[in-house]
Amino acid sequence: MAAQSKRMKTLSKKASEFGVLSLPDAVKALKGLEDTLPKAIKRVGFDQTVEIALRLGVDPRQADQIVRGSIVLPHGIGKSQRVLVFAQGENVKVAQTAGADFVGAKELADKIKEGWLDFDVAIATPDMMGVVGPLGRVLGPRGLMPSPRAGTVTQDVATAVREYKAGKVEFRVDNGSNLHCVVGKMSFDVVKLQENIESLLSYIRSLKPSASKGVYLRGVVVSATMLPSIVVAV
Repeated sequence: MAAQSKRMKTLSKKASEFGVLSLPDAVKALKGLEDTLPKAIKRVGFDQTVEIALRLGVDPRQADQIVRGSIVLPHGIGKSQRVLVFAQGENVKVAQTAGADFVGAKELADKIKEGWLDFDVAIATPDMMGVVGPLGRVLGPRGLMPSPRAGTVTQDVATAVREYKAGKVEFRVDNGSNLHCVVGKMSFDVVKLQENIESLLSYIRSLKPSASKGVYLRGVVVSATMLPSIVVAV
């Protein structure tokens, strides 16, 4: 494990002093964390991505306890996502008109097999899954494989493209029962970040598997690209 920088050690110590905070206070603390640094320590010079991480009371080894989904956050994520669409026929024009960055069929699949992955979201129409299916080994581990459950395998290409361009995000619980999701940028004000997080938490609560027993939402932390986590009360 790489040694922590003086900056991160200082920030981590300050974050630990906060203890457990309400969501509004946690967001405020995160946004003001760098202001606590001594003047001798340099601040980050870019707009950091804010992320939330949850510990869920589920067993992801059981198919009926996998928590996954997608949501359009109220204020987006502060980033224009590069959307790729696998389509043919009339759907090519539909995807292009909706704002897709890349549209194609076998030629795109071949390009991906050669190592090209310069996109953030992949969408496919159902009739293209014969082309997309073999890409599972490449796209799956990167969270880019289109799937009906996430809404990225759909006949309604226009809506899917517009939603992802507007800031739709996907999430899936990992093997350790943890779930991570981007919720915005540090440049967002406190209210926007809070509303994005509240929308996400509400949706994830609604996805509690019936097979899950005991406490479902066991822990929540909020962090940023170059900032330590702050514990949120749940």
